[in-house]
Amino acid sequence: MITPFADLFALFFPPVCPACGNPLPPGGRFLCTACRLDAPLTGYEKERDNPLWRKFWGIIPVEEACGFLFYIMEGNYRRVVHGFKYRGSWHDALEMGRWFGHALRESGRYETVDLIVPVPLHLFKRLRRGYNQSEYLAEGLAKELERPAETKSVIRRVHNPSQARKPKEERWENVRDIFAVRHPERLKGRHILLVDDVFTTGATITSCAEAILKAVPDCRISVAVLCVSQQEIGIKQ
Repeated sequence: MITPFADLFALFFPPVCPACGNPLPPGGRFLCTACRLDAPLTGYEKERDNPLWRKFWGIIPVEEACGFLFYIMEGNYRRVVHGFKYRGSWHDALEMGRWFGHALRESGRYETVDLIVPVPLHLFKRLRRGYNQSEYLAEGLAKELERPAETKSVIRRVHNPSQARKPKEERWENVRDIFAVRHPERLKGRHILLVDDVFTTGATITSCAEAILKAVPDCRISVAVLCVSQQEIGIKQ
């Protein structure tokens, strides 16, 4: 039910598109039409043998791997990612997760997934930020795929430095052995969809997958990341 106060608030503070910053039209939800049409979609959910899936060859066994958007430094969607990573816009992560989840459901390639598992943050970082954006992405995916999100079984046991400003060669060492599984019985025999926000070198999500497979060798893992770096997966911009 829309209250008079909500109408008044919308009059003075109209909702805006988190990608371009322009006001949304009446009845508009989350992203404006122009930004949806201009989204740098990868289309990877439609094919198994895509550039992201091939990044895991010889490292970890992955059933499926998909990145939803290309991460473009000058693009509007970088604003969306920075909004939920650094400016508290957790709701945007939830909505992006639902959009991503709809695409995965439509592809028909993720029907055997049992659980949605977000890459965890360390407790200190979670307290400082107030939430884990990957959990909201996972929640959105879970709603569309109609599968439960599991947020308690995998933990980040080491408060490692941020990956953002580290050279590529240091990122793998920075995330070595930082994850642990504390409820392996919840993951045993399951097909897990491991979720993160941005894929650059893949060091973090690979380290998390390795920890899961070490603790629960009979589970299967697929990967879903919201954004992928074109440079890292070998695509010229």
